[in-house]
Amino acid sequence: MSASTTDQLPVVVIGAGPVGLAAAAHLVELGIEPLVLEAGPSAGTAVQAWAHIRLFSSWAEVTDPAAEKLLAPTGWTRPDGATYPTGGAWVEQYLQPLADVLGDKVRYGTTVTGVARAGRDRIVDSGRDEQPFTVHIDNAHGSEERITARAVIDASGTWSTPGPAGANGLPALGERSAADRISSYVPDLNDPSIRARYAGRRTAVVGSGASAFTALGYLADLAEEEGDGTHAVWILRRGITGSTYGGGEADQLPARGALGLRARAAVENGHVSAVTGFRTRAVERAGDQLVLVADDGRRLDPVDEVIVLTGFRPDLSFLSELRLGLDDRLQAPTALAPLIDPNVHSCGTVYPHGVNELSHPEKDFYLVGMKSYGRAPTFLAMTGYEQVRSITAAIAGDQEAAERVELTLPETGVCGGAGLFDDAGPDADAARSGAGGGCCGTPASSGGC
Repeated sequence: MSASTTDQLPVVVIGAGPVGLAAAAHLVELGIEPLVLEAGPSAGTAVQAWAHIRLFSSWAEVTDPAAEKLLAPTGWTRPDGATYPTGGAWVEQYLQPLADVLGDKVRYGTTVTGVARAGRDRIVDSGRDEQPFTVHIDNAHGSEERITARAVIDASGTWSTPGPAGANGLPALGERSAADRISSYVPDLNDPSIRARYAGRRTAVVGSGASAFTALGYLADLAEEEGDGTHAVWILRRGITGSTYGGGEADQLPARGALGLRARAAVENGHVSAVTGFRTRAVERAGDQLVLVADDGRRLDPVDEVIVLTGFRPDLSFLSELRLGLDDRLQAPTALAPLIDPNVHSCGTVYPHGVNELSHPEKDFYLVGMKSYGRAPTFLAMTGYEQVRSITAAIAGDQEAAERVELTLPETGVCGGAGLFDDAGPDADAARSGAGGGCCGTPASSGGC
């Protein structure tokens, strides 16, 4: 297929979350036809799953400029930029209206099952870059379909693949069989049925990021409202240091800093007991309760519920026929990984990045949004918006605009260097959109926006 013919094909965007819809808005602005494929029934399906949680980024930081231009003719006005939306408000007041403007450029109930080069498997070199992509989908009617695309932008996020309680990155012994008592998401305690699951009970919270802070704060509030019997046991794989609770009042995202301060207060007020240096090896049944067992043999007192908030990871299974260049630890693009590695980078060292850092050996294929960060828990929505601005410019052939990346990220106020993170979970914004904990120079999301 000739380049001129390929250019007439749409750019397929996987995922109708914040970053995927922003990519579509930028493509429309550049005169390129997008086709957004969303597995869920509406825009921001993953965000809607944590509708009860308030982002720690303000409205001014979670709307994309190209998207705002697309929305403006409809009479849409951005909510007060200084206020903080919940996930539900983000969907209702921004993401769904944006998807509605895009109209039939967004398809719901569409699950991508594979992406490949037309007529070329992973091995074949000959003519590879000249071939369009073939995107395999299961559509809303339950049948298979193939879509041909000039480029593919994967903004499917990481929400569907949360990390386990097991300290080695795999489920702990017995973790799967105890799934009825284990949750991987921050509970909505305004829902009576969910509230009843935790009220008057002991709950273990595994994780040390903004999501864990949020859950601990919710459970502490529940303990104050319900009285004795409601208690949280906070499981940390490392000890408590000056950086454990995040940046606090020094955080340039004040709402994020407040999450850590709230968790600290929950511990100091006795509603939360912290257990440090505990790396979960097994989850055992004890009647109707669960017992967590550490690598060093320690056994915790039985708990009724376990909330595992140990971050998220990318689902790469449907990309097996593409040639991806990924860091072998973070599962992020090779050039991006050193810039976001929570093991080594310190304050201010996240370099502005765009198409150059996000390109793969597979030409015209890109991972963006939280998925581009692999297992790094440091993502913000504004980072994703800048990513797709750069990438769509490159697809349009404007390399100068693609390389003109301008991005200033707030600092967490915590300089820790190596080992700042252990089991950080996602923050509330971008990570859930998928959005970890916050890191020097790179605030996280799902707790990450």
